[in-house]
Amino acid sequence: MRDQIAGTTPTRPPFEERLRSVRVLPVVEIDDAAAAIPLAEALLAGGIGCVEITFRTAVAAAAIAAIRHAVPGMLVAAGTVLSPDQVDVARDAGVAFLVSPGLGPSVVRRAAEVGLPLLPGACTPTEIQAALEAGFRAVKFFPAEAVGGIPYLRALAGPFRDVAFVPTGGIDAGNLAEYLAVPGVVACGGSWLVRKEWIAAGDFAAVTSAAREAARIVAEARGA
Repeated sequence: MRDQIAGTTPTRPPFEERLRSVRVLPVVEIDDAAAAIPLAEALLAGGIGCVEITFRTAVAAAAIAAIRHAVPGMLVAAGTVLSPDQVDVARDAGVAFLVSPGLGPSVVRRAAEVGLPLLPGACTPTEIQAALEAGFRAVKFFPAEAVGGIPYLRALAGPFRDVAFVPTGGIDAGNLAEYLAVPGVVACGGSWLVRKEWIAAGDFAAVTSAAREAARIVAEARGA
């Protein structure tokens, strides 16, 4: 378990550095692998160079592989990873890192065995402390809005000052800047940039427009 059971000194993984630079992680549920490449290109055109493809559909692995081969400038994660088998599928597809909604021991163990960085989910003090003891320093704060949103996250950031948070769930262009202003938040995940109806309709111009807006919000947050 990469000493996760015993605990290690957390270090900053390479994917976290990338997330710190982009500060937005689009979360995609994709039904047609053929849409993967134009989707990734649309995000890049809007200034967003990373994407999380969730294992909520049967074509997720094919979509990941397509992006990896055709859009090398895109950092690709596999999301909603819930089992060791999905870890293996994600590895074979060529992902840069994994994202899980929780801190499942079997997923943590298998990710360590195959050498894939993992962003585990945690939303309570106990879960965050368990992640720290397991050797992680970055966590997915999920479901962000449902568990208390910005006030709750600010409260957590007090005692957990060394934790890098990636809040996801209920975040959009309307509250992105507020989340980015919370201490410890390195990036925000969300599906508002990659709405399923846009992908289904092939409206990748809408994706680029949403990505540009998010990139503008990020730039303004940096300036502030």
